[in-house]
Amino acid sequence: MNDTALKSRFKVDGMDCAACAARIEGAVKRLDGVEDVSISVMTGAMTVHHGVATDLAALERTVSRLGYGISADGHAGHEDGKGHDCGCAHGESGHGDHDHEHHDHDHHDHDHASHEDGAEGGHAGHVHAAVEGEWWKSAAGLQAIGVGLGIVVAYALGWLVPEAERWLFLVVMLVGLAPIALRAFRLVQVGEPFSIESLMTIAAVGAVFLDAGEEAAAVVFFFLVGELLEGLAARRARSSIQALASLVPETAQLLSGGAAREVPASSLAVGDEVLVRPGDRVPCDGVVIAGTSSIDESTVTGESVPVTRGEGASVYAGTINGDGVLTVRVTAPATDNTIARIVRLVTEAQETRAPVERFINRFAKYYTPAVVAVAAAVALLPPLFDGNWGGWIYKGLAILLIGCPCALVISTPAAVAAALATGARTGLLVKGGAVLERLRDVTAVAFDKTGTLTVGAPQVTDVEAFGADRAAVLRLSAALEATSSHPLAKAVLAAAGDAPLPPVANGRAVPGEGVAGRVEERDLFFGSAEAIGGRAPLPADVQVTVERLGTEGKTVCLLLADGTILGIVALRDAPRPDAVAAVGELRRRGVTTVMLTGDNPRAAAAVGRELGIDDVRAGLMPGDKQTAVRLLQERGLVVAKVGDGINDAPALATADVGIAMGGGTDVALEAADAALLYGRVGDVAAMIDLSRRAMANIRQNISIALGLKAVFLVTTVLGITGLWPAILADTGATVLVTANALRLLRR
Repeated sequence: MNDTALKSRFKVDGMDCAACAARIEGAVKRLDGVEDVSISVMTGAMTVHHGVATDLAALERTVSRLGYGISADGHAGHEDGKGHDCGCAHGESGHGDHDHEHHDHDHHDHDHASHEDGAEGGHAGHVHAAVEGEWWKSAAGLQAIGVGLGIVVAYALGWLVPEAERWLFLVVMLVGLAPIALRAFRLVQVGEPFSIESLMTIAAVGAVFLDAGEEAAAVVFFFLVGELLEGLAARRARSSIQALASLVPETAQLLSGGAAREVPASSLAVGDEVLVRPGDRVPCDGVVIAGTSSIDESTVTGESVPVTRGEGASVYAGTINGDGVLTVRVTAPATDNTIARIVRLVTEAQETRAPVERFINRFAKYYTPAVVAVAAAVALLPPLFDGNWGGWIYKGLAILLIGCPCALVISTPAAVAAALATGARTGLLVKGGAVLERLRDVTAVAFDKTGTLTVGAPQVTDVEAFGADRAAVLRLSAALEATSSHPLAKAVLAAAGDAPLPPVANGRAVPGEGVAGRVEERDLFFGSAEAIGGRAPLPADVQVTVERLGTEGKTVCLLLADGTILGIVALRDAPRPDAVAAVGELRRRGVTTVMLTGDNPRAAAAVGRELGIDDVRAGLMPGDKQTAVRLLQERGLVVAKVGDGINDAPALATADVGIAMGGGTDVALEAADAALLYGRVGDVAAMIDLSRRAMANIRQNISIALGLKAVFLVTTVLGITGLWPAILADTGATVLVTANALRLLRR
């Protein structure tokens, strides 16, 4: 892509299938200066990569003439040629510093009247409209109902006045066909002659000339019903993301001067403090600074059991507070909270195509003209031998309708969009159809250890006492660590719980060794075994215990009182609660698991044994992790790398699929192809399962689309079926394919 290209985003209303997106894309790509176009049917978003001199007003007019509503969603700065996306919608991303002013025209200030008028006129004839509200009140619904009633009236009046029947059906057909023909004409104007509207118009008009006005009216009616059903299906798919966005409440209780006042949730800034009452939805991503309550996170994380959140715990926007009052400090603006990030990432992901989708679209470009050629051959060649012009032209018109590629074209994006939306609802963020497709083939998963397989913070695992009770060892150790902010100190204090701690006199840190002080009339030192060894000899039983705990990969600290060892406290970064089950799930799917960590070999091996990971590689620098991924790939494995830190970024970028833990660094999230938003190791297997289900769904969709067409093609040539079964073959296949894809939303 040109390094000087710009990226503009638009909201396009009225799309309900991939054919809509294809015709818009084809028309926009023909405009001067347009380099690439990405469209998401399910979110109604269009991203255009273009030159500085591109006339965006003309672009909007082009889309409007096709019968779709369009409005600017924001501009982005120069593309850097490395895939960096500055194109978030302004007002949503908050990245105002990326705004780019177009000097050749002012897009925000240009006269919108022309394209608004065009859109209005276009929608009057736009049968491809995603149905909103009650279907019978929509333009598509009213149009289908009107034509259906017209056919009933024509039959009734035709029975009473037989000589008028032909003209009555002709009027009904023309009323229903007029807006379709208008759109066909507009599509031809922008270089899209092989559209379903064009094929419909030719078939309906041809039927009239063959004195099949009744069938022509029925064909138009079935076409309109099919379009209406497609619109309803599109609304259902789109609503899955819209429902997610609506989880965030519109208002929040902002604390100011000790009092709470209601403000729009969208106005909250980082650092603000909000009051969350029992039963309220949390209005922001934040940290609890006061109060304890159970939080129902099922709407966001999928967890069915409420979790307890107290001081210092993170909470997500859109979750439901239980029975306590919480004070929450905002940690992310409304435009970048958990829900907003999910919606934005899914929107962007739906604009990227899977390889199978790109293949289908290329195939469709040749398929449709080929079908037209076959239809023409069927209509014109056989009559040269048998003279039955009417019969063969009729069959040719039916083949035109059978050949429409709508069902085939939508077979992949419908399934991909449904899968991405399903994943997003449970915190599985996949950045596009290509990544979703690649996940199916993963045969090895390389995990980071700290913060990925483990919780990322040490915890006390063992307390051994020598000459004192265990509670005393923990209490005295915690007293010495009370003033330290070291992670080990926090772990010891957490293990001590609410037990009262004795005061410490002359407390001090000994750099690189431990902490010391006088407690309860005794001189205490709490530190590593090496540091203790320089202060007092280690008895044999203590030495054995230290070596055993060290072999288990634990950090060992000893408590020394007046030169005598009182006890041992062992700590370790414990595995995540679901890590053992997660590794087991991957093994059952035939996926190899590997650990790549910079931690010491003994600690890594201990965690590997506990989790059932045989291939453990420790002491690795970031470049070593990247090399390890490449070596796995050289063995013929398709590698997914899972990590959360900056040091994982090179390996994440090198792997076939990079998966970032949601609690990780921004660098890891940017480098990765997918993210586990809620940090569940088990979601790796869930993500692979989602991919496999989606790819299976796509295969089913392609089989349905091509299978139905093949059956009706044969029956049409044999004279068994005619025009109206042909249109049912097209719209019916499209509806079946869409409905099959929507099954993924139930998962």
